[in-house]
Amino acid sequence: MNTQQPLVQKGTEIQMPHSHARNTGTKLLPDWFEDIAVNRSATERRAATLTTRRTVKKEYQAAWLVKAITCIDLTTLAGDDTAGRVRRLCAKAKKPVRDDILEALGLADAHITTGAVCVYPTMVPHAVKALEGSGIPVASVATGFPAGLTPLPQRLAEIHYAVGEGAKEIDIVITREHVLTQNWSALYDEISRMREASGEAHMKAILATGDLNTLRNVYRASMVAMQAGADFIKTSTGKEDVNATLPVSLVMLRALRDYGELSGQTVGFKPAGGMKTAKDAMNWLILMKEELGLPWMQPDLFRLEPARCLAISNGSWNIM
Repeated sequence: MNTQQPLVQKGTEIQMPHSHARNTGTKLLPDWFEDIAVNRSATERRAATLTTRRTVKKEYQAAWLVKAITCIDLTTLAGDDTAGRVRRLCAKAKKPVRDDILEALGLADAHITTGAVCVYPTMVPHAVKALEGSGIPVASVATGFPAGLTPLPQRLAEIHYAVGEGAKEIDIVITREHVLTQNWSALYDEISRMREASGEAHMKAILATGDLNTLRNVYRASMVAMQAGADFIKTSTGKEDVNATLPVSLVMLRALRDYGELSGQTVGFKPAGGMKTAKDAMNWLILMKEELGLPWMQPDLFRLEPARCLAISNGSWNIM
């Protein structure tokens, strides 16, 4: 893979997320996933080669890191969130990189923002107001985030509330029990109803992969979520003991690719949690380029959610 190909060139403008046909889903088709086996050792070896054999060097590092910023779902999702904190978060989303750095990169006139701002449902109105006119969508976690164990009618009502307040993206959480007991019809029906409740808002299905026990379960849950109409499949809530990892992400991308070949439809991917450094973000960008190519390195098909609010400074994630 040619990782030296620049993702951002001087004098070019970073484009806001471009539109593509949404995933309409399919009927539940167990034959697409029930007989799939996943070799854990082979998956881990493949994921490991991405970080040891693929590198981004010198001037290209800055370009890749700017690309990573444009794909971030900026969030705190803390219990002590306030309207003021959300307004500050939105200000950082609109201007995540200092002017002098953009000037040095030849991107002073580019519209560099994060991909979205993600908040709890009650914070959606504050985020919508703060981001008005910016073109940055407001995403909202919903459906009893992070455990997802409230009754389904309440979870659906939470989606309706967030969408009604202006959320353009909804991050739902699945019932892990359905995966662990192989109850694919229950999982499909649950996600389908959440997709319907989301309406025009793009829906990201959080699989909480750290709770699913096996990579085979990760593949199966990914496929069911896409068949049920998920616009994105997402690794984690960020609250599990184990969040996004490269091997799990690789399995999800292979499921995504298989679904695309079988259905002819396009689905996005979002790793969440576990990313603490700028190098971590580049590792996921390398994974996307290696497995799916440049289209899946754009904000409409790729988002990432680091462990902390961030940007690029001394190899660590910090808003600048």
